[in-house]
Amino acid sequence: MFPRTAMLAYGVICYAVFFATFIYAIGFIDNLFVPTALDAEGTHGIAGALAIDIGLLALFAIQHSLMARQWFKRAWIKVIPPLVERSTYVLLASVCLDVLFWQWRSIGGTIWSVNSALVREMILSVYAAGWVIILAATFLINHFDLFGRRQAWAAFRGQQYLPVPFQTPSLYKLVRHPLYVGWILVFWSSPKMTIGHLLFAIATTAYILIAIRFEERDLVAIHGKAYDQYRQDVPMLVPRSKPSVKTETSDKGLAAEVIN
Repeated sequence: MFPRTAMLAYGVICYAVFFATFIYAIGFIDNLFVPTALDAEGTHGIAGALAIDIGLLALFAIQHSLMARQWFKRAWIKVIPPLVERSTYVLLASVCLDVLFWQWRSIGGTIWSVNSALVREMILSVYAAGWVIILAATFLINHFDLFGRRQAWAAFRGQQYLPVPFQTPSLYKLVRHPLYVGWILVFWSSPKMTIGHLLFAIATTAYILIAIRFEERDLVAIHGKAYDQYRQDVPMLVPRSKPSVKTETSDKGLAAEVIN
C-alpha cells in the first residue's frame, strides 16, 4: 500500500516534468531560445541521422499508444496503484519526449525559408495559436485530470476517484479532436522547413491519424452509441462551415490525445 503523501508527491513531480517538457517543446519545434532545436544546422550524416530520428519518433509513438490502450491499463494497475496510473503515463511520455529533444540529429537541407517579415509573423501567429488551442482543449475538459494531478489529489484525500463527466464543451462541438488540430498547426507552422523538420511533421501527423482510429475504437467500446452519435454529428479535424451538433456528450478521452 503506497502512502497517500507519496502518491500526491509523485503526481506533482510527474506534472512538473510534463510542464517543463511542454515549455521546452515550444522552443524546440520552432527553434526558439533552447539549446537543441528541430531545424538546427545538420552536423551528422543523413543516413545515420534519419535512422536515429526515426527511432526516437518510434519510441515515443509506441509508448504513447501502447500505454493508452485499455487492455494495457487493466494489466498495469495490477502493478501500480490505479490512482497514479495516469501520472506514470504522463511521466514516461514526457521522458520519451525529453530523450527525443536531447538526441535528435539535425539533418539540415532547407525545403523552404520565408524571408518576408510579415509572412514570418503570420506563420508564427499560427504556431502560437496551435499552442493556445492545445492548452485550451485540455482545460475545457479537465486539465489536471488529464495529467494525473486530480487522481493523485484524490489518493491523498482518501477519496473515491470519479471520472470526468461525459461532455462536449466549446471546441469539441467544432471538431472531435481539437488537441490534435492544435498539434498539427504546431508541427507545420514553421517559417523555415528543413528535411528534419519535414520528417518530424510527416511522422507526427501520420501518427495522429493512426492514433485517432485506435482512440475512437476505445471510446466506442466505452461509450457505445453515445460516441457513435458524436462521430456522426461532429467532424474529426476540420470544422464544418455551419456545425450542427446534436450530441452533448463526450469524455476526458476526447481531450487525452495531447498525451494519450
